[in-house]
Amino acid sequence: MSKKTVWFDARHVKDKDKILPLIYHSHLEYMVITREMLNEINPPQKMTLIVQVNQPSDLEEIPTDTIILSASETVLQDAMRSGHKTAYFHLIQPNSDLEIVWKVSSKYSYLVVELVDETNIPLELLIARLQSRETSLIKLVRNLQDMKISLGVMEVGSDGVMFSNESVHEIINVNEFMSTSQGGQLTLTTGKVVEVEHCGMGYRACIDSTSMLTENEGMIIGSTSSGGLLVSSETHFLPYMELRPFRVNAGAVHSYVWTPDDMTAYLTELKGGSRVLCVDTNGRTREISVGRVKIEVRPLLRIVVETDNGTQVNAIVQDDWHIRIFGVNGEPRNASTIKEGDELLAYVCESGRHVGIKIDECIIEK
Repeated sequence: MSKKTVWFDARHVKDKDKILPLIYHSHLEYMVITREMLNEINPPQKMTLIVQVNQPSDLEEIPTDTIILSASETVLQDAMRSGHKTAYFHLIQPNSDLEIVWKVSSKYSYLVVELVDETNIPLELLIARLQSRETSLIKLVRNLQDMKISLGVMEVGSDGVMFSNESVHEIINVNEFMSTSQGGQLTLTTGKVVEVEHCGMGYRACIDSTSMLTENEGMIIGSTSSGGLLVSSETHFLPYMELRPFRVNAGAVHSYVWTPDDMTAYLTELKGGSRVLCVDTNGRTREISVGRVKIEVRPLLRIVVETDNGTQVNAIVQDDWHIRIFGVNGEPRNASTIKEGDELLAYVCESGRHVGIKIDECIIEK
């Protein structure tokens, strides 16, 4: 599933002291509030506020980095002139003229709809009408099941949902759904080891993330933009030391690591706050943040694999038993024991990168 927007509807929450802190510490980054709530709450910086405004005079002193939600075109036109993004709200009833709804909404950043009936037919019609427009379609939902259906209607789904429910259990379920469903997918392939070379001493980088990685997760590390190997997180047995499930001992400092939006970064470019791709042995990906990068001098090992189509990719990693690279069956292989003929999980893509962005030009990497 591509990334969808989820707005939490806090307008009618009764126990704000209990619910709002839960929202602030969740994956939710958008919250709908009333005009009166604007000066009463203290959301984190990550949170974008959507303020319901019923009359033009209520627009005064609302920061321009908030989104204005209203059923009034007068309010929305004034908000646009003030520099706000705008969201047109419409209650869809059996007698609603959907042609008018989508035409009116196409003037604004968002169309937010609440359906009176359980059928999603009006949603399907609006998805079809707005698919070539800049307006994002948001549907009001009251539970996780409705959210899943709305985000998947006609395979495309709405661009997002406004989730209106103050059940702690349901909020936790939505948060877990967002955490697991909005990743991507890489196609991993089998790479047969054709060369193993001890490279002497050099600088290698550990990527310490702000997330807890699992035993089947790691990062794609490669010496060239043609691809790389799936280097494991430090979640497997380490003699003489504790596990570090936030870490991938990535490799030599010249290496690429794969990042969101089909981009790469050199390990030396990473810093606290950078975003990288965490990849599991099935190719599922999720975005995580870097907490720090630790660079030290260590002995290095170059491992070259060749795929079925003859493409070769390689990674240079620390030459030590505790560095793991995933084998073709998802098993962690100790780097220092890998030999020619072994099969590892590899990722292969079109070569050619400029500042991490894939480009179509002749680039030779050896």
